[in-house]
Amino acid sequence: MKPAQPTHVSYSAEKTRQFGIVFTTAYPRTGCMAAGTIHVNTLLHYVTTLPIAHISQKEGGTQIKLTIEFSDGGRALFKPMRHPRDQQTLKNQFYFTDFERHNAEIAAFHLDRLLGFRRAVPTVGRTVNITKDLFPLAKGDLLKTFFFSPEKNHCFHGKCSYYCDTAHAICGSPDMLEGSFAVFLPGDAEVPRVHWRHPWRRSYSRRRKAEWEEDDEYCASVKETPPYNEGRRLLDVVDMAVLDFLMGNMDRHHYETIEMFGNNSAPLHLDHGRGFGQAFLDEASILAPLYQCCVMRHSTLATLLRFHTGPERLSAAMVASMARDPLRPVLWPPHLHALDRRLNTVLHVTRRCLHPAKDPNKVIIDDFH
Repeated sequence: MKPAQPTHVSYSAEKTRQFGIVFTTAYPRTGCMAAGTIHVNTLLHYVTTLPIAHISQKEGGTQIKLTIEFSDGGRALFKPMRHPRDQQTLKNQFYFTDFERHNAEIAAFHLDRLLGFRRAVPTVGRTVNITKDLFPLAKGDLLKTFFFSPEKNHCFHGKCSYYCDTAHAICGSPDMLEGSFAVFLPGDAEVPRVHWRHPWRRSYSRRRKAEWEEDDEYCASVKETPPYNEGRRLLDVVDMAVLDFLMGNMDRHHYETIEMFGNNSAPLHLDHGRGFGQAFLDEASILAPLYQCCVMRHSTLATLLRFHTGPERLSAAMVASMARDPLRPVLWPPHLHALDRRLNTVLHVTRRCLHPAKDPNKVIIDDFH
């Protein structure tokens, strides 16, 4: 592996301190969670109630996404509903051609928060009226893609690299449409971020496998490569793998960190639209960072054990956490059952790492994050 070479910008101690206060207020450590939950829930309430003032299509990506600007100047990323809750990924479909699911984005935010990671962007469901909320604000090329289907439903498809055409249009019923609204982070000008290629990135090829899929000793090279050779980053990647495995997300190719925090920054957990696609299939390879490196953060293991032993299972905690979302129920029940089943798998893999270890503290690491 070649070490990443991020650019570095100098920040005043005061700017770093101020952003740190904002970040930890929204995402507090255990013991202050109630206060942080109030702040986030208030934010999500605004996102579901504020009038929409402007819309535009977000550039890039394989599927349609809209940037929503509210009447107060705040912004969110809108991913529209394509599938009913119980429609699963087609058996012959690759992970990189799967449709994104709006409810997966919502559920991922709640799962991330329950696991104590606090690294996912606040996301909530909202129903919009295509005719009243979107069409009057659309301009240019986006406006040209609006039409009425033979069923008289109002539809649009935008422009993107995969599923932006009449055959894959987003349609209302007849004009009402569910979607996920993910709160925008401060822009790169205010809070620059570093973009990293995920070391366990898949090949995104129909034929070729990634290096880590064919080399059981792959983690040894990762551990020699900055920033994974010291500090928290490798443990963060394992946390990310646990999150992705629990929701069945195979589409983790890059991640971002906050530049001003250097290698003390946790990765931001972004873009989970391809999670929760298979309720009855558990893709074990998502856990490769765990079973190849055999390390896990102590706090992560403690959280998993708490949901394993009860009294509240992870599935029940998710139902309770998502109960206030306007699009509840967010998940199809089999996906909730899959969370408990996959949690047991994560613990089983961790036990396999611990069994041959001469020093358990080299496997379960308390780095106080």
